Amino acid sequence: MQGLLGAASPYTPPLMDDLDLPEVPEGFAERFAREDREPAELYLISPPAFDAGFTGRLKAAFDAGPVAAFQLRLKGLDEHSIARIAEPLQKLCAEREVAFIVNDSIALARRLGADGVHLGQEDGDPREAREVLGRDAQIGVTCHNSRHLAMEAGEAGADYVAFGAFYPTTTKDVQHRADPAILSWWTVVSPIPCVAIGGITPANVAPLVAAGADFVAVSGAVWNDPAGEAAAVRDFLQAMGH
Repeated sequence: MQGLLGAASPYTPPLMDDLDLPEVPEGFAERFAREDREPAELYLISPPAFDAGFTGRLKAAFDAGPVAAFQLRLKGLDEHSIARIAEPLQKLCAEREVAFIVNDSIALARRLGADGVHLGQEDGDPREAREVLGRDAQIGVTCHNSRHLAMEAGEAGADYVAFGAFYPTTTKDVQHRADPAILSWWTVVSPIPCVAIGGITPANVAPLVAAGADFVAVSGAVWNDPAGEAAAVRDFLQAMGH
């Protein structure tokens, strides 16, 4: 497959600290014009734990509308257990042409033959991931609310950068809050796609899409929706302009 986000960009930004960068003008996100851009796509992240019936739930989510990627994010389990759990989920993703992304572990992504890996700031270097996983792997990097980290990730060869959290979330501990203006700024300065993450729901996703998010990463708002994951996916896609 071509990959979740296409070929990596040759863009090589200069390295500097956020304090060295000019302030993003107030209201920049509101003034940003999303011209000649494809609609933002949905990027599902698994719950931190789930039972054997989750494959059916993931299938229901895929049946509800187009999903670009699924990230397997399990905590507190060894790699052997995760690999066993991953098998039917990865097979389903392949059947639906949804990119299967592993969270945190370059080694596990290689073991599974995953489509890519998502790296936190403490999870390894994108250059190492590229060397281990190959040129076709999709490599994403968490950049929190930092333009500096995003520029570093771009120079290191990341296929996408993820900003957030934009809203309060119970899915994970949040130490960084991002403003939608960072999405608009990134879209202006770099061709590398950006992902919005953190506390996003169908009710609050529209400003992030308007600000320039290429992908919207969601977890709890889908898997914890009282109406079910299929209804949540449909609500998201409608709110995102699909």
